[in-house]
Amino acid sequence: MRFVLALLAVLAASPALAVLPQEMLADPALEARARAISQELRCLVCQNQPIDDSNAPLAADLRRLVRERLVAGDSDEAVMRYVVQRYGDYVLLKPPVREDTYVLWYGPFIILALALAGAAVYVRRRRPDDAQPGVPLTADEEARLSALVDRKDAP
Repeated sequence: MRFVLALLAVLAASPALAVLPQEMLADPALEARARAISQELRCLVCQNQPIDDSNAPLAADLRRLVRERLVAGDSDEAVMRYVVQRYGDYVLLKPPVREDTYVLWYGPFIILALALAGAAVYVRRRRPDDAQPGVPLTADEEARLSALVDRKDAP
């Protein structure tokens, strides 16, 4: 019984494919190509979810559009170009690395490096520097310190 419940929990936690049977193409090769393309396209409503996994109406429209273009004879690249022309690079789950997307690709690493450098400077300033000896006491200061210590030791 526990095994069945665990299996049901795993199946419920896995992403549900939203492709409806009436959307599927009769040709298994074309359907496989459509599925591969659909995994690379972002649902514009759900954002970080491929259109293949999304139940949003716009994702269903995009899945139909991909299948229509494939049935019309377009290559996978032509289908991707067509969708990107209509919706922009944002529709791609992996946007291309270009000058206008450098911030998107490299920004997180730059922010992380700046944060680590800031943390290092903060830690270095907060830690007492044990490598440098302190300024030596004058004879008067040593005498006062000695008198304080002797007074403290006396009962």
